[in-house]
Amino acid sequence: MMNLVPADQIKIPQGLWEGLGRLGIPVHEVARQARLPMTIMSEPAVTTTQYFAIWQAYFELAGETAAAIIELATTYETAQYPPSLLATYHARNYYDALHRMTQYKQLCPPENLRITEEDELCIIELEWLYGGRELAGPPMLMGLTLACLLELGRRGTATNLSAYRVEFTQPMGNSRTLEAYFGCPICTNATGNRLILRRSDLDRPFVSYNEELLEILTPALDRTIYEHDNVHFIAEKVKSIIKLRLADGCPDIGRTAHELGISDRTLQRRLAEEHTSFKQLLTQARHELALAYLADPSLDIKQIASLIGYEDQNSFYRAFRTWEGDTPAHWRLMKLGKTAF
Repeated sequence: MMNLVPADQIKIPQGLWEGLGRLGIPVHEVARQARLPMTIMSEPAVTTTQYFAIWQAYFELAGETAAAIIELATTYETAQYPPSLLATYHARNYYDALHRMTQYKQLCPPENLRITEEDELCIIELEWLYGGRELAGPPMLMGLTLACLLELGRRGTATNLSAYRVEFTQPMGNSRTLEAYFGCPICTNATGNRLILRRSDLDRPFVSYNEELLEILTPALDRTIYEHDNVHFIAEKVKSIIKLRLADGCPDIGRTAHELGISDRTLQRRLAEEHTSFKQLLTQARHELALAYLADPSLDIKQIASLIGYEDQNSFYRAFRTWEGDTPAHWRLMKLGKTAF
């Protein structure tokens, strides 16, 4: 059985660290640049904030963005794929692989993939989700995700497939380098991050198709998705209630249980079964809301502290240092380029 991780927890494949090492970027340099402890590479999962920090650090260390994206996408070995990606590589054809990818991506937050078909085109749009709000991920990660989707088709079909068009919301470095790799025009400052393919390419069979392996992997992955959806149901509901009630004062487990129509003891047991607690969810809710509110320059630190249920700024400062290793004002200044309040 595959291990599940709580919401806002991301498992990083060991192959990623090995891939960075092959590109001449030591893990300790990535950790230092991301302001994370060296032990991060041995952690079973990281938060979305830490995950984005790792990729932002790689972006800053790699030099030219476009070349780094292509190098990492093409050097990542198939043998290092986690089970969810391995199933897509051994799909029947490119269409099957892409739809398996959108299904299994929910096991690998914080990104979702959305596929739409229009006339002769297939549009795959990348959506970043964090704390219920869509945010742009680091440019390096956006580029790598779309490059890996095309790389999946190239490896599976054993042909040098080209995209029809690729769109990014941010500048991605040398557009000519990316155009040479994707084999199509690259559009930046677009409304979304999209890989646009020709529908005729989706019918191409995979030379790596392995029916026997899929018969083993598919039921296990489907079961994991079912468990994933159910494991986080109560926890996510509790966290949503906490967020709604924080501005009115610190919510307690009794009132939350009453809103859910269950007893305190039942709620405690259900949360324990999901490997979390009311206290942990309260901390997560405050952390997520703090980051969201800090992105709004119209809110000062005192207001934010009150909105997330702290009676004074000092308590908020101490908590934020625990979460981010920084003060709220300095975090806002460094991350968002805004004037600290």
